[in-house]
Amino acid sequence: MAKYVDGFVLPVPKKNVASYQKMAEMGKKIWLKYGALDYIEAVGDDLNPKSMGVKVLTFPKMAKVKAGETVVFSFIVYKSRSHRDEVNAKVIKEMMSDPKNKDMAMPFDMKRMAYGGFKAIVEK
Repeated sequence: MAKYVDGFVLPVPKKNVASYQKMAEMGKKIWLKYGALDYIEAVGDDLNPKSMGVKVLTFPKMAKVKAGETVVFSFIVYKSRSHRDEVNAKVIKEMMSDPKNKDMAMPFDMKRMAYGGFKAIVEK
């Protein structure tokens, strides 16, 4: 069975990268606790690559990055879409049961976050 991946692209103010990383470390623990197979959070490093040899849409343009921001690319891997739904339900339940999470300020603009679920078609 093909794995399933939730993917995220979001603009993060550079001044908030450390706060984002701290939040992501907490996220990693909870997603892996409930069965996610892998959890990756990556901050932009080479966001305007010239090595492709063709003109492509860059992540900063896609994410409408403003001055002083960078891009974070994240993904969580699951056994299947139904496994993703089971894991996410448990994660959300735990997160919502903790009062400090309800009013936690996000270190990025949630309205400019892109998210989607993807069925793997090529795997190692």
